[in-house]
Amino acid sequence: FPAVTPRLQRDRSLFWSLICAVCDRPVSPTRKDFFQQSSRMPPTPATKLFHISAGLPHRSGGGERERGGGAMVEAGHGHTQTWTTRRGSNPRLEPDPVIEIPPTPPGEARGNGGAGKYAAAASFLSLFCPTSSAAAAASFSPTVTTALTIAAWYLSNIGVLLLNKYLLSIYGYRYPIFLTMLHMVSCSLYSLAAVHWLGLVPLQHISSRRQLLKIAALSVIFCFSVVCGNTSLRYIPVSFNQAVGATTPFFTAVFAFLLTCRREHPLVYLALLPVVLGIVLASNSEPLFHLFGFLVCVGSTAGRALKSVVQGILLTSEAERLNSMNLLMYMAPIAAAILLPVSLYVEGNVAAATLDKARADPNMVLLLLGNATVAYLVNLTNFLVTKHTSALTLQVLGNAKAAVAAVVSVLIFRNPVTVMGITGFAITIMGVVLYSEAKKRSKS
Repeated sequence: FPAVTPRLQRDRSLFWSLICAVCDRPVSPTRKDFFQQSSRMPPTPATKLFHISAGLPHRSGGGERERGGGAMVEAGHGHTQTWTTRRGSNPRLEPDPVIEIPPTPPGEARGNGGAGKYAAAASFLSLFCPTSSAAAAASFSPTVTTALTIAAWYLSNIGVLLLNKYLLSIYGYRYPIFLTMLHMVSCSLYSLAAVHWLGLVPLQHISSRRQLLKIAALSVIFCFSVVCGNTSLRYIPVSFNQAVGATTPFFTAVFAFLLTCRREHPLVYLALLPVVLGIVLASNSEPLFHLFGFLVCVGSTAGRALKSVVQGILLTSEAERLNSMNLLMYMAPIAAAILLPVSLYVEGNVAAATLDKARADPNMVLLLLGNATVAYLVNLTNFLVTKHTSALTLQVLGNAKAAVAAVVSVLIFRNPVTVMGITGFAITIMGVVLYSEAKKRSKS
């Protein structure tokens, strides 16, 4: 390029970076190879006319210009062609210094394929819309992505609890088994779409009949846990449900000892005492205590702990181990097939009752579809939070989620609480935190 103004040179540099990034072409620091290749092409009449009208030198063949000598050396031809520039035609070209174009980094330095394209595009678009460029850069930030994933996990977990409570206890849809079956159907369809069509995770196949039987056994425990949890919401408040659910580590330690004979450090068992003490205090002071609701909630908590222990026992080999999304894709259809006949036997002609309610209230269909979709989002965001953080972070977030869900449910449903109940819940959460810390130290 001839001498240009700093602003024009900056625009050309940014445009060059954009073109190279989109084309994914590494460029040498001086870019002479590009100019030499382009200089070998004969100039067109339009190019000559443009050079003459702009006061720029023009040539009849390719070559490289020498800045100080007023001559152009033809590369590969061995002779010199003189030329004269009409400097008076464009005085802005002479006094401004030449600004070196910064080299474009190679493909490896620009990131994994696409990062350099986004950076170059953002820098070029910042000339016209700096705000949108900053927003685009922020949208690719890992911190922002993790924060949004955690927020979605909180919203989906608390949302499905509140929707289940509303449907089963307030709205009058008293079919928890059929509602759980709808959740399983939703998880089957959405998981199939996420794994097969969207490619969210690599597809893992079931390698043997034995592995299928293990997944079926996990599906039975999964059904029992979810049905008990949804049934408990008919009889007890969400806040008390979460207080009982916080005792999962206690049942996990019990089942791990019974099934695998694994002994934990004494400090781990000592940390479980506040967990049990807190739930005893919360149960004794719960104004809306219901014995059957309490028992099925304990069954749901125990089933959740049993599933985690049995899953660690059955799916231990690398060939049989599945990630959570593939495991859900295989477990959910089996669970739905188990729950459908159980629902028809226990709850009667639930399909006809559901259709009657849908005819009376068209919002019924939207409530069920939304509830089933949020139930899948719980599993999806659980997987994404673990992917972006760690299993330990998920456990800590789960402890905080129980407290947040309890507070939100009290604010929405206005169920009465007592000081002793709040104290017992706080002691339980503190015991869970102590248990997690003691277990981490015992492993280290």
